Amino acid sequence: MDTTREFTPPKAEVIDRLKAAVGPGGWTEDQEEIAPWVREDRGLWFGSATLMMKPANTVEVSNILKICDETGTSVVPQAGNTSLVGASIPIEGQHEIIISLRRLNRIRDIDPLANTIIVEAGCILSDIQQAADDIERLFPLSLGSQGSCRIGGNLSTNAGGTGVLKYGNARDLALGLEVVLPSGEIINDLKTLRKDNTGYSVKNLFIGAEGTLGIITAASLKLFPKPGDMITAFVAIPHVAAAIDLLSRARQAVGDTVTAFELMPRIGVDFLCNNIEGCRDPLDNKYEWYALIEISTPGKEVDLRTAFENMLEAAYNDDVLEDAVIAESAAQASALWKMRESLNEAQKPEGASVKHDVSVPITQIPQLIAEGSEAISAMIEDVRVVAFGHMGDGNVHFNFSRPLAMSDADFMSQAHDIHHIIHEIVHKLGGSISAEHGVGRHKRQEIKRYKDPTAMELMSKIKDLIDPNGIMNPGKVI
Repeated sequence: MDTTREFTPPKAEVIDRLKAAVGPGGWTEDQEEIAPWVREDRGLWFGSATLMMKPANTVEVSNILKICDETGTSVVPQAGNTSLVGASIPIEGQHEIIISLRRLNRIRDIDPLANTIIVEAGCILSDIQQAADDIERLFPLSLGSQGSCRIGGNLSTNAGGTGVLKYGNARDLALGLEVVLPSGEIINDLKTLRKDNTGYSVKNLFIGAEGTLGIITAASLKLFPKPGDMITAFVAIPHVAAAIDLLSRARQAVGDTVTAFELMPRIGVDFLCNNIEGCRDPLDNKYEWYALIEISTPGKEVDLRTAFENMLEAAYNDDVLEDAVIAESAAQASALWKMRESLNEAQKPEGASVKHDVSVPITQIPQLIAEGSEAISAMIEDVRVVAFGHMGDGNVHFNFSRPLAMSDADFMSQAHDIHHIIHEIVHKLGGSISAEHGVGRHKRQEIKRYKDPTAMELMSKIKDLIDPNGIMNPGKVI
């Protein structure tokens, strides 16, 4: 199926039917109101929309899709519009309508005994985290955009974040989904079961599908006991390979209490200190590489802290780390995490950047960074390499900021070649060109080069079966 075909503008009678399906307050044609939702925050993608629907419940979503499927009207599902690959941006001239899920923002149920929560797709991620915290539980999905991204988008993109090492990504946190199909049919599978071995895992068709198969309207999610003790350390390491050694030592010393292990470069710390208010270098001296490590336990574990400190001391004696600081308070830990979470923001004042969200086997990370840095530096003199990310799960945000003497336009004109070089290296190392951000519009052509052809064919067949009229987020993913 060709999902890039042109769609005709919805007829007036179709627009009227859609408006009637949601009633007053459930739609807008005001282009000033729509404008923020048809552009990507970094200015990489722009589009247009004839109409923005604002349904208040699942039935209204169903009614909208029935009309759209019947009339061949293409739709773009949208939650927080924080996608980094253009997945939630309508395509200019395609006469699409946006289906905004922001009004579906209720927490339907929360059960501290079963450690589950049922939420609607428009719930802001940080609100879910807070609801869990209010009952002494943890919802561990944590992203830099958690104050504005919404759980429907998190699930539709299979978001990762800083807690994947211990808790898994969004897919691992979902127990069940409520989904509206393009036909308007509703899949009501909000069970909170930990075990349900009854055939195909239907929910996993929609997690990571980026709105191309249906619209997630609600989800049942896992909660966890709230950590009683957390230890956060910021350590300097001599090179990237030392981070792998240090991660192994940490796991050997304190087991699966290692919650996060983040890699940061010196240039990233410089960007933070220069561009983010309140950020300062935690260590007295400057080093080439750093790791941010967090371990967490249900209760106060004095012996665990001792084991962790002993591990750091042994690593220092073996030249695996060069310096370290352990947060002595929640405020200090928060300040360390602010550094990691603000890295993307800190890059913006430095000018244009070409970014990659890639993953490789953990042991291949040093080669990826070394080979990729050398290749792009040979191509563009004085390019600034900003490689950071979730070292514990192999996900590297391999970014390049423009040389100080080069214009943004000149640098971005080489973006395609930079992407190709990095993606070729990632593929050679057995990795993925999209670790957690998804495919969207950005990597739609690239996955044809790197994904298994049989898998691509199966994806197309699934798309044809579930969305035969091709109305769901056309031009994205496949």
